[in-house]
Amino acid sequence: MSDTAAYIQVKDLVFRYSDGTQALNGINLDIGEGEFIAFIGQNGSGKTTLSKCLNGLFKPSEGDIWVDGLNSRTTPIVQMVKRVGYVFQNPDHQLFNSNCWDEIAYGPRNIQLDEAEVKARVEEAAKVVGLPEDKFTEHPFFLTKGLRQRVAIASILALRPKVIIVDEPTTGQDSSQSLEIMDFLLSLNQERGHTIIVITHVMPIVARYARRVVAMGMGQVLLDGPTDEVFSQTEVLAKTFIEPPHITQLAQSAQDLGFYPGTLTVDSMVEQFEKIARKA
Repeated sequence: MSDTAAYIQVKDLVFRYSDGTQALNGINLDIGEGEFIAFIGQNGSGKTTLSKCLNGLFKPSEGDIWVDGLNSRTTPIVQMVKRVGYVFQNPDHQLFNSNCWDEIAYGPRNIQLDEAEVKARVEEAAKVVGLPEDKFTEHPFFLTKGLRQRVAIASILALRPKVIIVDEPTTGQDSSQSLEIMDFLLSLNQERGHTIIVITHVMPIVARYARRVVAMGMGQVLLDGPTDEVFSQTEVLAKTFIEPPHITQLAQSAQDLGFYPGTLTVDSMVEQFEKIARKA
């Protein structure tokens, strides 16, 4: 549960697909402005379905979602996406214009902004994501995946949402590329005040960046709290079939020596070791 004023409130949310499959079962969740949250859980746990409900792509079957005081049931999608942006796991699934400029401009044009405002928003978003001007006329599919992902994020930023959801941002990228995109998302959070929600299976990424974790299983929220506290709940976490980072598991195996079971980093582990050694 967020300690800040809730920008998003989810109340008793149930979602069923058209074939009758119930993907979400009674979700209650508050999300405040400026949070950095990770949604974790196995495939089919409800993470992506919940995220698409948050930005209005899916409407609740039962219950309600309030975003910035607007009920998603009755609010047009064009109003929802201005508040909660969603970046697909594969950026290629949301890139369909013939050049990067038009791709970033699509959202502002779709909400019928004048061309002067569209130009200002495209230039602003491109600058924020670090897209060089010489890429404006290029087809997005000719760019690297990292740059395509930045174009996808820029297309969301051009709508100026307070919340940005990114589905599996590190999939298909090597370690340095993964850290680069996550550092960028962190800068959006810390420097520009965006609420960031990442959906990921990579627990070291969660430990390094997320300040709050929502662990899901069987369409329900099983755990919700600060990252270290969630990772220390090993019995409940096991139900999500997600293992904590290796350093956390090491600390948990050494709890009887005085190590904190929610340890997230090597530096923290070393500090604890030094304290324990001084007491010995």
